[in-house]
Amino acid sequence: MDEIARMTPAFAHVSYKKLDEIGSVQWPCNDAAPRHADHAYRGLCSWQGQIRHHRIYPYRRTHRSAFSAAADHGRILSQYNVGAQTRRTENSNWHPEDVLEINPQDAEMRGVREDDWVRVQSRAGDTTLRARITDRVAPGVVYTTFHHPLCQVNVVTTDNSDWATNCPEYKVTAVQVSPSNGPTEWQERYREMADNSRRVAPPVEAAE
Repeated sequence: MDEIARMTPAFAHVSYKKLDEIGSVQWPCNDAAPRHADHAYRGLCSWQGQIRHHRIYPYRRTHRSAFSAAADHGRILSQYNVGAQTRRTENSNWHPEDVLEINPQDAEMRGVREDDWVRVQSRAGDTTLRARITDRVAPGVVYTTFHHPLCQVNVVTTDNSDWATNCPEYKVTAVQVSPSNGPTEWQERYREMADNSRRVAPPVEAAE
């Protein structure tokens, strides 16, 4: 960390000592931009920081209409930029499938129980996942990861994007959540295609 602080201006004042003292440090941490407060810092390699004029734009609510929940997609630590690229590592044991986290209040309203199949539908498409009932998410919000190809939760992401950064609405996609009997037809076709593509042909005996 000391070497990073010496070499990278945005981390100039970050240290384990400071982290131990105050608990967390907002990036960037230097004299010019001690923290994100009044201005957004534009990173050289981060599309998230590339906001024009380096200022914070006002919040705008996404269009929900008849859709009753906002879907948030993200990663989890054990699979971060690993499981999304390969299924050949043992960390898959920590996250065998993508699940839909749903608040107990929303689950009760929809008649959804733990491990039930649920359908997540947006204007763009739909997919099904197992339900994980938890108060980690607020009522009106559902959350899932996108590490396993069978889920392909981005099929529900619409063409809508943030007007300032052109970032897709994969954090606030308006969706309907309802009980389901199992995977969708496209998921079953995908599973069959994936299984066939992984088959290994039997060895051919060498000609005498």
